[in-house]
Amino acid sequence: MSNLKITTLNASAFPEFDNHKKVLRIEDTASGLLAFISIHNTNRGPAIGGTRYWHYEKEEDALKDSLRLSRAMTYKCSIAEVPFGGAKGVILASKENVGNKDVILIAYAKALAELGEPFYTGEDVGLNEHDVQVLEKNSNTIVGRPEIGGLPARWAALSVFYAMEGALAMKTGSSSFRGKKIAIKGLGGVGIDLCALLEKAGAILVGADIVSERVERALKNHPTIEIVDSALIHTIASDIYSPCAMGNEFNADTVPELKTKIICGAANNQLATKADGQRLLERGILYIPDYVANAGGLISVADELHPLGYSKERVELNIKRIRNTVEKIIETSIRDSIPTGEVADALAEERFQTIYE
Repeated sequence: MSNLKITTLNASAFPEFDNHKKVLRIEDTASGLLAFISIHNTNRGPAIGGTRYWHYEKEEDALKDSLRLSRAMTYKCSIAEVPFGGAKGVILASKENVGNKDVILIAYAKALAELGEPFYTGEDVGLNEHDVQVLEKNSNTIVGRPEIGGLPARWAALSVFYAMEGALAMKTGSSSFRGKKIAIKGLGGVGIDLCALLEKAGAILVGADIVSERVERALKNHPTIEIVDSALIHTIASDIYSPCAMGNEFNADTVPELKTKIICGAANNQLATKADGQRLLERGILYIPDYVANAGGLISVADELHPLGYSKERVELNIKRIRNTVEKIIETSIRDSIPTGEVADALAEERFQTIYE
């Protein structure tokens, strides 16, 4: 028996609110489900974005996360030129429901049909292939399906790789990774796939993760990788620092500690504030906006909804174009002496603030 309750929230008092189209609180007491779905902007098309399954200290923290992440998805859709708008789902994980995940996901999947408009969603932090399959069996708006395009992580890793190529070419005059030291924070799905791409290209790998099993897997798959403390990896000298864990890493305290030439990773919302982009610019550190670099996952899942059906070749071609986007953003940043994040934002806003046709 379901006790589903969907409440429309007025979240305008939160700093993270950015004229969101719809913010919903979803609760099902029978299953233990408590979730938030934030739909930011649908000018370019229906809402799309992953669902995160994570432990939050307070409900408010989960709501704020959904607001931040959904806004970023709108910008990512726009930069990646896919006909969708940004949204994000966040499910609160707790000690009480730790053994009840499948039941919670089933309730969440069924709730998706009651939103009043489509929200295409799939794997994000805290969800795995099994979880996506549970969602898929109970909803027709699930993307990132293993049997079609696969989980988004491998495609996000590929887009980060191409973004790194563009950044290296603009910073050093060569896109070659050979002999370059790449420090990767977060050795989960994206991080471990990125390690494989970079190792094949001749890079020297340094990695860190707070989960011991991920570290062990990295050492097994890449015996030459150097493992360092997650709290210190941003301070080591590197050609590229790649944050592939959680966001809000760069702030007034951490930016002065950086010893890298380029920042390019898959973590969402890497800058704590807009001012941190200016701090990186002043230090001569080239920052590739996260939603530009990690757009590969979105490109793949969006292609599952293509009128002609999914095409791996089309996905790979569209992801490869991210390098060109990165180079254009850097060119404008250099020409106008403004942070790359502001350049990317302006480009994205130009595209989504007008109704998409």
